[in-house]
Amino acid sequence: MTGLHTTHAPAEAATTWQPPAGIAPRGTLVVLPGRGEHGLVYERFGRRLAADGYVVHALDTTPDLTAEEVSAAVTTAAGTAPTTPLVLVGSDTGALQALHAAAGKGHYGLPLAGVVLTGIATTEVTARTEVSGDLTGGDVRGAVEVDVQEADGWDAELAARTSCPTHRARLTDDQAIVRGALATPAPAHLTAEAVTDLPALLLHGAADPVTPLDRARALAARLPRAAFGVLHEGVHDVLNDASHRSTAATVVLWLERLRTGAEPHPVLTIEDPIGRTAA
Repeated sequence: MTGLHTTHAPAEAATTWQPPAGIAPRGTLVVLPGRGEHGLVYERFGRRLAADGYVVHALDTTPDLTAEEVSAAVTTAAGTAPTTPLVLVGSDTGALQALHAAAGKGHYGLPLAGVVLTGIATTEVTARTEVSGDLTGGDVRGAVEVDVQEADGWDAELAARTSCPTHRARLTDDQAIVRGALATPAPAHLTAEAVTDLPALLLHGAADPVTPLDRARALAARLPRAAFGVLHEGVHDVLNDASHRSTAATVVLWLERLRTGAEPHPVLTIEDPIGRTAA
């Protein structure tokens, strides 16, 4: 995208997308990836948010990192004086890590203004359900059991992650993706309940076969300043699903509202001029 600046830090740090030249940054986002992923998986999201004026750092953190370690990685990537507001964006186990960092005393030294939690991994430790090739139905309780050595196993994992053909191709060609990681349970330290009083935006796919929608909704209900969005027909990785443009636009709207410091209210509403009920 013309005008955007991308910098590649060492593998343990981050990839960064800067707003176009001449555009004053409007805030800083730090993206925490999920199981089997790395920061560059969120390149499309990073470029789009950078085009809207936000500095985006996508980290190569792994699910085993504690909240303190995640916070240290965020500080290394964003610096000690990032453009505010500073917001953590997490997907899958990255969402759990973002929540735990935001729930910690003093936010572990991070000047956080809010969190965006997408496709959050389940926090329940339950028996896994074996799935052969179709992950579009049923409750798999947070773990997709597939044989990644089989072609249909990888196809099943792709179907769980995203319905976007472009992103499926990217994941398939990405040698750094850990196939089968989505079948591993979240680390024990992430299963503890965490609550933050910071503004939170939770986005979840209605057809997510990894974490059922009702569990994500229950988490949102525990957070006192949460907004909850459902991606119709969306699966697990809503930032990279077929509706990724709408998801990114929703994040931008929420960020613009967050920047005002006002109580939550819509930035824009679509109304029927004669009061008809939407279909």
